[in-house]
Amino acid sequence: MFPKNVRCSTCDLKKPARSKHCSVCNRCVHRFDHHCVWVNNCIGAWNTRYFLIYLLTLSASAASMAILSTAFLVHLGMVSDLYQKMYIDEFGQFQVIDTVVLIQYLFLTFPRIVFLLGFVVVLSLLLGGYLCFAVYLAATNQTMNEWYKGDWAWCQHCPLVAGPSSAESQSYQNIYSHGLWHNLQEIFLPAGPPYERRNEWKER
Repeated sequence: MFPKNVRCSTCDLKKPARSKHCSVCNRCVHRFDHHCVWVNNCIGAWNTRYFLIYLLTLSASAASMAILSTAFLVHLGMVSDLYQKMYIDEFGQFQVIDTVVLIQYLFLTFPRIVFLLGFVVVLSLLLGGYLCFAVYLAATNQTMNEWYKGDWAWCQHCPLVAGPSSAESQSYQNIYSHGLWHNLQEIFLPAGPPYERRNEWKER
C-alpha cells in the first residue's frame, strides 16, 4: 500500500505505508518497528517473527538459569541441614537459622552464585516483560514506532504528558488490526517481497 504523493525525504523513493527511513542503516524499512542494537539490524516486516523467537529464547534461557541456580542453593541447604542448625545472636542466645540468616550465609559462602541468581531473576523479568509487550504489538498488528508515536491516548490524563485540550485532538486508532488470527498470520506468514514473487512467476 503506497499513499499518494508520499516520498522518503532522505532517499527520495516512493514510501510504502508503515515504512520509515532508518538513520542507522540508512535505508527505508518496510513496516518499521525499531532498530535493534542487540542484532545490529532493523526489525521490520520480514524479520519480526525471528525477533519474537529470539526474545522467547533469551527469556527462556534467563529463566532456566534462575531455576537452576535456585535449585542448586535449595539442594545445598537441604543436604547441609542448614535449616536445623543454630547460631548465636547478639545477645548470646542460640537461635534457629531463619530465611534472612540463611540468605546471608549463602551470600557469604557462595557470593557468585547468589549474585548470578539475583541478576538472572531481574533479567528474566525484564526480558519477559519485553516479550509480553512485543507479543501484544504483534497481536494488535502494531509496530513499536506506531505505538510510540500514536498510542498516547491512555496517558492523556497525566499532567506531565497531557497538553492543552483542543477540539482537534483525536485518540489514536489502529487501522491495521484485522483480528488476532490475521494479525499473527501477517507476522509469522508474511507475504513474500516483490522480487521473490517475480522469481516464482518466472519459474512457472
